[in-house]
Amino acid sequence: MGQQEIAVEIKNALINFQGDKVTALLKEGLEGGMDPAFLVNEAITPGLTELGDRFETNEIFLPELILGGRIGLSAVDTIKPYLEKEGGSSSGKGLLILGTVKDDVHEIGKNIVRLIAIINGFEVIDLGMDVPVETFVDKVRELKPRILGLSALLSTTLVHQRGVIEALKEAGLRDQVKVVVGGAPVHQAWADEIGADGYAENAVDGVKMMLDWVK
Repeated sequence: MGQQEIAVEIKNALINFQGDKVTALLKEGLEGGMDPAFLVNEAITPGLTELGDRFETNEIFLPELILGGRIGLSAVDTIKPYLEKEGGSSSGKGLLILGTVKDDVHEIGKNIVRLIAIINGFEVIDLGMDVPVETFVDKVRELKPRILGLSALLSTTLVHQRGVIEALKEAGLRDQVKVVVGGAPVHQAWADEIGADGYAENAVDGVKMMLDWVK
């Protein structure tokens, strides 16, 4: 199979929740010399995006969405050593901490940000979903990231983005980290209201903004 054919096969395996097949095809492509960034951009990211779209239209449900996200994260673990060989994960962009806020279990958008950020040279720590405010604060204190990304996909969980920023202020840590917020109900006016440093409508624009911050 050619590169594009392998990418299509990987995407199809991902959207059909065939995790072992995704891993096997990735290894086949990577060991055959395929560009890891190509596989992320043409296979994994489109697959995760399609799952997110299917969830929004009720073609799949939350357990399937979570399973797809986990397969995507496993794919990142498979690809990451090959990115590091090319210098993709060691170019000094600094540490980015990501997480979906408390009471929210949506991960697709966050996982796509993680993928694109790794490709662009960030070290990424993903705290997962349903992350308490205190955990974000503790990790900022402990790990001193350059950027903290807060995802919320429900209008009812947006309040926790505000809560994290307020807790960072109370802990004396707010000036030590850039905070970016995202998610379907998030918009620029909300980011301004809660005192976030930035907002992006999609993962690509979000990573571009973060790259500008660390230049």
